[in-house]
Amino acid sequence: MGSGPGCERRRREPSIGRRGALLAFAACVAVATAVAQAPVHLYRVGYFANGYAPADGAPPAAFRQAMRELGYVEGRNVVYIGRWAELRTDRLAQIAREFVEINPEVIVAFGYPAADAARQVSSTIPIVVAAAGDPAATGLVASLARPGGNVTGISDDSAVLSAKRLELLKEVRPNAGRIAVLWNARNEAMTQRYREIEKAAGTLHINVQALAVRDPADFDDAFAAMSRERPDALLVVTDALTRTNQRRVLEYAAKSDVPAMYEFSDFVRDGGLISYGPRSDDAFRRLAVFVDRILRGARPADLPVEQPTEFELVINMKTANSLGVTIPPSVYLRASEVVR
Repeated sequence: MGSGPGCERRRREPSIGRRGALLAFAACVAVATAVAQAPVHLYRVGYFANGYAPADGAPPAAFRQAMRELGYVEGRNVVYIGRWAELRTDRLAQIAREFVEINPEVIVAFGYPAADAARQVSSTIPIVVAAAGDPAATGLVASLARPGGNVTGISDDSAVLSAKRLELLKEVRPNAGRIAVLWNARNEAMTQRYREIEKAAGTLHINVQALAVRDPADFDDAFAAMSRERPDALLVVTDALTRTNQRRVLEYAAKSDVPAMYEFSDFVRDGGLISYGPRSDDAFRRLAVFVDRILRGARPADLPVEQPTEFELVINMKTANSLGVTIPPSVYLRASEVVR
């Protein structure tokens, strides 16, 4: 019993099943090994800015984190190539030409000077821009809806934001008749923003005291002009030059008791009075989305330029008390953040 042909057949069937399973497992291992050994494409993403290189020599952390969340792991399938002009306009064209030689899949250009320099030397490498003013007004793109070339990215809605910042300043300083505006006149995008501020000031019946700077040495002259003809308030237009001299501006405003409006909240956290504008990290995260879409095959010409949709109002109450400025409830209650 148990030794007949039927039993022998039943004993062999499991061995055939095991052999099939082993063969299937071996096939899976072979496929997995082949996939693991397949070369992974290493994307090269350039980062080009007019300011100074950060200590780590890398693009902003918010941008790289957003790229990681989209599946791009540094050193595995993406490498970042950072270049900073250190406020030297003579280096912009040289760096742009270096990028053409490197030929990355995408160039992320932060600030109008870098964006314009990159666009002038290449009409084929995709360029994603931010903090470059209104790309349509400066000629970086044909229009926001249809960029039409190799440039796309994020636009500043300077007309609306300029009016809003002045309105907030007017609420904080109701009797303000003259507001000083500090901006980098060497930067065409920031000069356009200054013009928008002039227009908004006319509507609000405010006189503008123009404080144009072109290099760090000009800040002392701007401060001297404010000391001679004291404005009721100050509005600082932010680009690489004014941000690099951020500490000097904050110290002058504090020492001279000048209430100042800034475009970005880090100025307020460092001691400035008030700011209104988009969150910087949001822009970097959106840049990553643009880069991802381009790496997946989209053309910049087909990607509409985006405008920020969320803004933050930040107030430093310690600074307000130091300046003797009363923040009205109409402003205070709208604050996204209050620094104490």
